[in-house]
Amino acid sequence: MGGNGGDRRKNSGLNIPEVGEAMSFPISTTTTGTFDTEQVHSAPMLARYPDTALQGHGNYLVHYDLTFPLVNSSDEARQVAVTFQTPIKQNQYNDRLTFFDHPPEQVFFRGTVRVRYPDEFGDEVERYVHLVQHRGEKSQPLAIIDIPAGDRRIAQVDFFYPPDATPPQVITISTLE
Repeated sequence: MGGNGGDRRKNSGLNIPEVGEAMSFPISTTTTGTFDTEQVHSAPMLARYPDTALQGHGNYLVHYDLTFPLVNSSDEARQVAVTFQTPIKQNQYNDRLTFFDHPPEQVFFRGTVRVRYPDEFGDEVERYVHLVQHRGEKSQPLAIIDIPAGDRRIAQVDFFYPPDATPPQVITISTLE
């Protein structure tokens, strides 16, 4: 049958997780918090003494402009949550995030995040969400996106990493039940 380029592009992208599953993308990690990926997202610092500049900082005032081309390759419509999270920093696991049941008082991220995505009618929704996240606190989704069977939706998240934030942060894509 051949198909055309338009059909091929429609289905290219990031396959959403199975129902009840999630995938996370670290956006700010440090040498002691890579989630066992060994990817450090903090820029190197000048060390004047051997025990200083441990790269415990984020990339302050970097503009993150992230696009997630979410593909539902299943035979059923799905709902996908896009969440900005500040999990507990760790290097042990690359297959899970950990959170406190009762987070401590320390604020690790405070800033405004813009999220854009299509609603169920295909109209673009643009929301600005001011987040205040404590160390290891589970957070609510920025957006819940309906994706018909075999279709694709674009989710965009952008923000400036604030100068008083403390890593790590991740963007999580999860498929709801």
